[in-house]
Amino acid sequence: MAKLLKGGDNMAGNINKDALVSAISEKTELSKKDVEMVLETMIEVITKSLKSGDKVTMTGFGTFKVSNRAAREGINPQTKAKIKIPAMTVPKFTAGKALKEAVR
Repeated sequence: MAKLLKGGDNMAGNINKDALVSAISEKTELSKKDVEMVLETMIEVITKSLKSGDKVTMTGFGTFKVSNRAAREGINPQTKAKIKIPAMTVPKFTAGKALKEAVR
């Protein structure tokens, strides 16, 4: 994990919440409990903002926003029957310039 944060070589795999908390805790010297509370609060604030229709911009990282998806007709892959997919509101994330460049 530390290698990943230092810009190590391309590592395939997933970073879960516990690994993220551990990495942030190591880098900031904050307790894991404090880091976890900050992450949970951040997720809660972003979720509340999106629910109320606001967008959340973290300069350099990206923007979280809500998008409306229109109703459409789909096909059940198992039965090939046509089904109606209702309209829905979905969260979207758009990566910021710094994140896009870092990933290239």
